[in-house]
Order: sequence, then C-alpha cells, then structure tokens
Amino acid sequence: MEYVIDNGQLILAEEAKIDRNDRGYHFGDGLYEVIRIYDGKPFTMTMHLDRFAASAKKLDMSLPMTMDQLESLLEQLIEKNQLEDGIVYVQMTRGVSQRNHLYSRSETAVITGYSQEMPAKKELLKNGIDVWVTDDIRWLRCDIKTINLLGNVMAKREAADHDCHEAVMHRDGMVTEGSSSNLFLIKDNILYTHPATNLILNGITRQVVIQIAKELGYEVIEEAFPKDVIEHADEAFITSTTSEVTPIKQFKGQVEASLEIGPITRQLQEAFEQRK
Repeated sequence: MEYVIDNGQLILAEEAKIDRNDRGYHFGDGLYEVIRIYDGKPFTMTMHLDRFAASAKKLDMSLPMTMDQLESLLEQLIEKNQLEDGIVYVQMTRGVSQRNHLYSRSETAVITGYSQEMPAKKELLKNGIDVWVTDDIRWLRCDIKTINLLGNVMAKREAADHDCHEAVMHRDGMVTEGSSSNLFLIKDNILYTHPATNLILNGITRQVVIQIAKELGYEVIEEAFPKDVIEHADEAFITSTTSEVTPIKQFKGQVEASLEIGPITRQLQEAFEQRK
C-alpha cells in the first residue's frame, strides 16, 4: 500500500483527490519542496522546510501547520512507505475557491505530498551530461520555489529536443541557472556561480556545495557572468537535490564548448557523498 499526504492528512494514495477549484490547478498558485532521502533518512530537511516557509511568506500565504508538524508528517510518510532511497515531494497551494485572479487571505492552504523511489543517477554522475544554452524566459521571482514552472518546463523540453540532459539559461547574455538546477563554472581553481538573487533559486544542494568548497579551501565567487566565458572554463557542473553534483561535459546551443570532468568536480562529488 502506498500512502500520500492529502490536505494535511496521511491517507492511502487511492483515496486522494484534488478539488477542481484548487488555486494550484487554476493558477499554479502554490509552492513546493523536494527532499532527498538516503538510507531512510531525509537530507537537509530543516533547510528545505525553512525555504518552504520563506516561499510561503513571499507569496503571502498562511501556513496551515507549523514546520515541526510538517516535518513530523513527512517523517511519517517516509516510514509508512518504507522509503530508503528516493525523494519526498511536498506542495502547498493557496487553497480552494471559485476561480478569481484576486485571492483572499481567508482561504486555508492545502498541503499535499508523496514519496518516490529514486536511486542516484550513477552513470550521469560518473560520465557527465550535455547541456543546452538558451534564453531565460521565466518571471523575475525565481527565488520562490513556486509550482508555476512553465518557463523551466519549456527550457527543459528544448534541451531534450537537442539530446541534452539540462538547459542552462541566460538573461541578456548573463548566465542564471539550469532549468532544474544551479550552475557552477571552475577556472584556475576558483568556483563561479550566480549570486542568490531573485533571478535564481538558491538551491539547497547549491548551498551545501558552496560550504563544502570553502571547507576544502577553494574560493567561491558569487557573481553573474556572461555566457561567453563558458568556453574558457576548466570544469563545470550542476547541482540539485536529484542531480547532486553532476559534471558537464559539453555545452551546446548558443555556446559550444567541450570540457573535461576535472579533479575539483570529482573532489566535490566525493565530499558531498561523505556529507550524505
């Protein structure tokens, strides 16, 4: 039997339902988090739930439970489904009401969630991926982990249509991030990545990798950089909850560059593996 979270309650998956007037269904009016589970234990749960609460505040949403209550509910979901290696997805929409662009602050937010087995993508971690460089067509509040991901979805589809695993996006020539990841370049033993502004999602894995890199003695520069510098990088990789630290072997599209999977990327992978 599979269990899910439906409107804040743990129930059997077959009993779950979504109201047709849920604002998430009409407007993508909601937020979410994806938490990695290793050996039955959640990784960086507190960081994810802190961002969940921060996203709710930015979207003017009232939480229907405390973060301690939500954490307990997610732990029950992991235990009920006997999840060992995978993810937990948790989502909150503003609530259920007749379709209207103007929301009411009296609506009760709806929390749903599920778990999914998802082993590490070992082949990609070892051999790296190709990425497609394209325009960033998203809205200007990418720091909010909203379920309204149409810009990301279109970029990911464009990348896949060109046999690439991920899209790397830029605004007017300045690189932001991947369609579902953060981007790092390495040049002369220095890591470069876009700062945590409204133009990117401040990924939890991004934060962990920056901390690890500094602990290893590497300088990390959080500055926007033009897409033209990609071809001069020594190494590059993406980070995300499901991608962990995945090397990039080739950039395609608006930038063409082939890179070696270098020693710093490998060192960061190993250090991240030990942190799990």
